[in-house]
Amino acid sequence: MCGIAGYIDFLKHTPASTIQDMIQTLDHRGPDGKGVECYNEEEATIGLGHSRLSIIDISTDGDQPMKYKTFTIVFNGEIYNYKEIRLELEELGHKFVSNTDTEVILHSFEQWSTDFVARLIGMFVIVIYDKSTKRVFLFRDRAGVKPIYYYWHNNLFLFASELKALIEHSAFIREIDTNVLPLFFDFGYIPAPYSIFKHTLKVEPGMFLILDLIRKELSYHRYWDINSHYRANKFTFKYEEAKERLLDLLKSSFNYRMVADVPVGIFLSGGYDSSAVTAVLQKDRTEKLKTFTIGFEEGINEVPFARDVAKYLGTDHIEYICTMSEAQQIIPDLPYFYDEPFADSSAIPTILVSKVARNIVKVALSSDAGDELFCGYTHYQKFDRVLHLLNKLPIHLNFILSPILSSLSYVTPIKKPEIKQKLKCVSKALHSNKLQQAANLYKLSCNLPQFYQTKLFSANYDKYPTKYDNDFTGFNNIPEIMMAIDYEMYLQNDILTKVDRASMSVSLEGREPFVDHRLAEFAARLPLEYKYNELGGKRILKDIVHDNIPRELVDRPKAGFSLPIYNWLTNDLSFLLDEYLSEKSIKESGFFKAKFVSQQVELFKGNKFYYKPLIWKLLMFQMWYFRWMK
Repeated sequence: MCGIAGYIDFLKHTPASTIQDMIQTLDHRGPDGKGVECYNEEEATIGLGHSRLSIIDISTDGDQPMKYKTFTIVFNGEIYNYKEIRLELEELGHKFVSNTDTEVILHSFEQWSTDFVARLIGMFVIVIYDKSTKRVFLFRDRAGVKPIYYYWHNNLFLFASELKALIEHSAFIREIDTNVLPLFFDFGYIPAPYSIFKHTLKVEPGMFLILDLIRKELSYHRYWDINSHYRANKFTFKYEEAKERLLDLLKSSFNYRMVADVPVGIFLSGGYDSSAVTAVLQKDRTEKLKTFTIGFEEGINEVPFARDVAKYLGTDHIEYICTMSEAQQIIPDLPYFYDEPFADSSAIPTILVSKVARNIVKVALSSDAGDELFCGYTHYQKFDRVLHLLNKLPIHLNFILSPILSSLSYVTPIKKPEIKQKLKCVSKALHSNKLQQAANLYKLSCNLPQFYQTKLFSANYDKYPTKYDNDFTGFNNIPEIMMAIDYEMYLQNDILTKVDRASMSVSLEGREPFVDHRLAEFAARLPLEYKYNELGGKRILKDIVHDNIPRELVDRPKAGFSLPIYNWLTNDLSFLLDEYLSEKSIKESGFFKAKFVSQQVELFKGNKFYYKPLIWKLLMFQMWYFRWMK
């Protein structure tokens, strides 16, 4: 795991020292070494920088930028199957001088050009400059585990693992793209390909870019897409065979994530996903795996559950009970760690457990994506049932009910805007076709309630389209549409972003055992009944876990990291509301109606406010604004 940055300046105004400044901002991502390479070509000046966290071949042989023939690479991530690819290349006549996955990438690119990326199993952002063709190639992994931003404006192309490195370039224009503001208040994050700034985008997962220096052209290419696998024919083998095949894939994926020349640990919550990872990996090992759990004085505490699972599996288990003061002290740093407005409060415990783990290991396995792959979220089943009932209604009844529900959404008391939103969702769903209504209803359920959309913003901002607006023709059922949306939206932009920035803030490499494209492709083609039945979601995964761990140790409602954020904001942290959500501060940022925000804050403080997520999102935006825009 590392940090990368670079510039391609067609006007040749960028001093060579700039790349040093850019890469220095990423020191937390790679404190083990820095490297830069600069070129003064006829078409442009080029700077490539790398900040290294040594994980595989920790010798200086792995230093970057790395050169091979006409290619220069900077690379962030890990290629888990690099040894197999290396053997294939050696059989084709390639010679290697190191034991790094970086060198394997360079030789793979020479051998197979851009098609090499289809061979990779891993998490990565790869940037290769080919001096012979005067082209820069930028690849991002299939799920978006590793982040990459790019800026393309006024004959200047910048790229970096984090926005803070782009901001370091003197020509970077810090202008907020107001069309992403409604998206942030819908989701609590800014979804790819967008970013908070104009002229700045994220490379979408499963894509690569080519910048042609001679033509000054940037082209976009997709090499992987989860949706095509949901549209493919479902597997026809029996359930028990599906279990065996899935277990083999899990073993392969999980063991690949253990490849390292430094100590590796596992975040263990005691739930199904982290227990599956721990059980599969510990079963075939004599040495005790290190597992980590964090608990809190208040809120949901998973420590006892994780302790029971760790004891049963025989891991070397480390627990840490965090004080509320420790958790609260993280909040002022969130805008710096995340660079963009980001409102998932579970970032706080994720940062804290990363700190605990980093004292002992250099790599930690998280256990995200099980819900998105195996129909784990309960709302998948709830939506499916509601839409199933709606589809049973006679057509003439749909036309009668729809306007009635729509009218009710306008007369429902203002203090319950979320009820108004639900009525509107059902009303619109009655007018949708069977497949699209799932996406439409799901999108509406995630949106900021219409009441706040009309009252909150100081201007009318357009809203960019997202993955909710995809065409879902060819999908088989409603839960699969929702899983596909969440894989591309929530998993990538919230969960994976949260874990990457949290772990990297303390120079810990976070790995995702469930985020393997082979697992995603397999899960997408499983019949829905293998994932979801009358007992709930994750059927096939739970059955595999039950074969390894007693059911009573893991069979409990999903919890996750939960902190009493809203209680804090009315007590110990109320000063944050007074500082950042005051009329003065709101007017200074200029994006919201100050009087309306003040009214909502007063309702919140008096415990009369029913849509509390809005307060946290406002606070996170304002804290970000005063950290990065002032």
